[in-house]
Amino acid sequence: MARVVPNLVSFLSSLPLRVRALGYWSLVYGASLLCAAAALLRLWWSVLLRPSGTFQWGVRGDPPPACLNDTSLGTHCYVRIKESGLRFHYVAAGERGKPLMLFLHGFPEFWFSWRYQLREFKSEFRVVAVDMRGYGESDVPLSVESYRFEHLVTDVRDIVEYLGYNRCCLVGHDWGGTVAWLFSIHYPEMVTKLIVLNSPHPSVYADYALRHPSQLLKCSSFFFYQLPRLPELMLSINDFKALKALFTSRSTGIGRKGRWLSSEDMEAYLYALSQPGALTGALNYYRNVFSSLPLTQQCVRSPVLLLWGECDAFLEQGMAEACRLYIRNHFRLNIISGAGHWLQQDQPDIVNTLMWTFIKEGEGRKSHRH
Repeated sequence: MARVVPNLVSFLSSLPLRVRALGYWSLVYGASLLCAAAALLRLWWSVLLRPSGTFQWGVRGDPPPACLNDTSLGTHCYVRIKESGLRFHYVAAGERGKPLMLFLHGFPEFWFSWRYQLREFKSEFRVVAVDMRGYGESDVPLSVESYRFEHLVTDVRDIVEYLGYNRCCLVGHDWGGTVAWLFSIHYPEMVTKLIVLNSPHPSVYADYALRHPSQLLKCSSFFFYQLPRLPELMLSINDFKALKALFTSRSTGIGRKGRWLSSEDMEAYLYALSQPGALTGALNYYRNVFSSLPLTQQCVRSPVLLLWGECDAFLEQGMAEACRLYIRNHFRLNIISGAGHWLQQDQPDIVNTLMWTFIKEGEGRKSHRH
């Protein structure tokens, strides 16, 4: 199989553009339909087992869980960007005027996923954790096209400039990591250091998944999320059981060998994700991914720290080292043993220590195992 797949990739590359495009989109929509069939079977089985509970779920009303108003995390702020017209919510701490450290969260998270880092780095930075468009208290554009890569990158630029800065230390996880990679590619002068957690360079992801069927299987949700409405339904049934499982199950959850997600923390996520339109906004990130690749620009010119959970259930470790190909500056890769996908919440002490080391030294060139 290892030889067959690269040969298949080479064969596909030699085909005319129209034929390749037809094959590409046939694969995407074919896989989406297969995932839809599997989801409908799961839905049917859930109805059989819990006919009265399957379609019961509720919006978490006010007041929000107390942890979301913890003053040790910072101050809740809002900004309306003139160019896009969107209002963004963010939590900020640390003295104004200190260097900016900007945090970008992943799916299905919001600013709260950076709670451990907000407390840790506010001593030397102006730390800001944003609710990205479509999440939390930020605006939720209705159209799928509003979540294209170029809009997500522009959001970061506009927020940095609104905050009164022309550069920042940029930190991203999962989808936030993807946006951080892209922002560093397009605005290298605005990124002093790039720190990414469990998110490969977008070009690495696309190439690796095509060459490794096991990774393609792990990212089957990418295909399922292309569908309208059905993914939102499947994430909502049984009072958001699937969302709870993402954060708490043995295979994918937070705290397998680190910090456990408390019941209040879980309610904080459900409070944010159960609001009307919240799941659609979050899923629209996925609904643009296949039309946004391959990238026309790929090289990152900022120093990069890539932190990777060894036991990530969604992303294979082989992608981490491959990111080195696209970095034209210092690169440090730390593989954290026993850690999963939700790295900054699962192993915050280790993550914070490695971030401090990179920030202070900035000269890491070798991969390490912690």
